[in-house]
Amino acid sequence: MAFALRAFFLLCGVSGLLTGVWSFPTKIRKAFNCPKDWTQLDSYCYIYQDEVRDFADAERVCQILGGNLVSIHSDLENAVVVQVAAADENDATEIWIGLFDTLEEDDFIWTDGSLEDFTNFLTNEPNSANGDCVEAVLPGGGWQTRECDDELPYVCIMEVGH
Repeated sequence: MAFALRAFFLLCGVSGLLTGVWSFPTKIRKAFNCPKDWTQLDSYCYIYQDEVRDFADAERVCQILGGNLVSIHSDLENAVVVQVAAADENDATEIWIGLFDTLEEDDFIWTDGSLEDFTNFLTNEPNSANGDCVEAVLPGGGWQTRECDDELPYVCIMEVGH
């Protein structure tokens, strides 16, 4: 009798596994896309803003949109940012990116707090005599420092689904 009862429970268990009664929870990941007019690369969305602003004001606008001034962490991402800015068919030759020099000289950080693990400074840059904020020069995408109160167009970044 005990053997028959154990066999019954074993049979029920195997049957339950095969039919999905005892299923393990799975994490369902909703696919998110960028909002209209934003460009997606991996898990980030980018948008060019052609209304010129100083560095701090540009960062505030990006925050209102749900992100920050763009942080760039690879050659590919730098090329995408340049392309996003150029796709607007504007006359911009420089754009703000989210890198700036802190109180300690040549200690740059991104406005979104991400690590500075990639740079694309032009020759003789960074140069604190030019300023403490960083711009990307179009069309090549090289970076240089500039006075933070200058007004430029800019690119914002936000995480997908934010």
